[in-house]
Amino acid sequence: MRLTRRQMLAGLGATLGTTAHAEAPLRSYRPVARVSPRNALGALVDRAGLSGQIGVALGDPATGAVLESYRADIMLPPASVTKAVTALYALESLGAEHRFTTRVLAQGTLIDGILHGNLILAGGGDPNLLTDEMARLADATHAAGLREVTGDVLIWDAALPYIDQIDPAQLPHVGYNPALGGLNLNYNRVHFEWQQQGQRFITAMDARSDTHRPPVTIAQMQIVDRDMPLFTYRRDGDTDAWTVARAALNAAGSRWLPVRAPALYAAEVFAVFARSRGIVLGSPRVTDALPQAVELARHEGQPLPGLLTQMMRYSTNITAEALGLSATAQTEGPAQGLRSSALGMARWAQARAPGIAPQFVDHSGLGDASQISAADMVTFLQAPDVMPRLRPLMRDIALVDQGQTVIRAGQAGVQAKTGTLNFVSGLAGYLRTAGGRDLSFAFFAADLAARNRGKALAAEIPPGARSWNRQARRLQQDILQQWALRAY
Repeated sequence: MRLTRRQMLAGLGATLGTTAHAEAPLRSYRPVARVSPRNALGALVDRAGLSGQIGVALGDPATGAVLESYRADIMLPPASVTKAVTALYALESLGAEHRFTTRVLAQGTLIDGILHGNLILAGGGDPNLLTDEMARLADATHAAGLREVTGDVLIWDAALPYIDQIDPAQLPHVGYNPALGGLNLNYNRVHFEWQQQGQRFITAMDARSDTHRPPVTIAQMQIVDRDMPLFTYRRDGDTDAWTVARAALNAAGSRWLPVRAPALYAAEVFAVFARSRGIVLGSPRVTDALPQAVELARHEGQPLPGLLTQMMRYSTNITAEALGLSATAQTEGPAQGLRSSALGMARWAQARAPGIAPQFVDHSGLGDASQISAADMVTFLQAPDVMPRLRPLMRDIALVDQGQTVIRAGQAGVQAKTGTLNFVSGLAGYLRTAGGRDLSFAFFAADLAARNRGKALAAEIPPGARSWNRQARRLQQDILQQWALRAY
């Protein structure tokens, strides 16, 4: 089975089941005569009947004015809309030419293919490194003449601080909440596959990518006779020890699970490829210090604009956190963890758009303790030089009617960042009206009481969450269509 980077990104939120996450049917816009914009917006919100709190704002980047608003000062979780702030933070702090680099270094003397000393796998914080790229790094190391290592294989992962998980409140097995460090692989997820044979299951844990399927021992799975919980996790030395409920497994399937020791995971996969090329080496171990050494091989990640576009489209949490931590290190010095780095990003945002007061606990929006108002988000979006830098990174959002038919109306179009958690929905970006006027907007909605009840159930998707989020997306469409087709 071939897995491209796009397929891997698209599968970040995959679950054991195969339920499709289709967009809800959306109502067509019909102009409302002789109703003020403020009353029309309130009427749409009231008619939607969405539980919880809602904040909406529409602004004019050309003048900085707020054209319409509905409870726009309410502080609400932005979810992955946070990534729009992170994208600009990274772009302006690191520069468009920034690339994450992963290197193989030799400490000692290389004579006739034998390294008399230590081999070092040095991570640069790349959040998007894949197994196929690790294989090419091993190829380049072999091409540099290495055949045997007499010393140790060292792993240096201190380019970024180690983060055990992005949001500790999430369930342990969700693949979008992995660990993070200076050396990452496959978005720090391991592939778990099972197949029933008679009365027993055959399982495999591997680091598959486009063309390879290297087995890993850093993560192990045990099938247990129980109904709930679905998964359990514990750290057993250097091993991620998982169990899964037998009752949850169908005849055959797979899913990605988070990795909690990413440096060891990446190093194990590198070692598999190196040995397959005939390189003799020992077991890897982590080192805190990066010694003086000679570079044998390197992998350079894609330039920052491409990385940002990919993050904004697929909403990859680990990418946002690596970028945010790197940006903070560039502007304020190395952060001790996500919260201190997120505070640094909030300070930067306040300076970038004076008058706003966002509260961030991470750079991805996965933690629901982050808060921002719709008014502040619009102020940020229409701050000087923000729109020309941020808009090209955003995804096109189609305007559709109830039958999912795309509405074509003059120059109308939307580029925005979505944000979704259970009982939390956000959308913010830029709108071009049918008449060609460019506007900025933000929509945030959250039913935090329902979200907390869902957390107490320890359910990946608690009852009512899907229908609530569908209602929120429907309301977003109703509002966007009204704005797009109104004669501003």
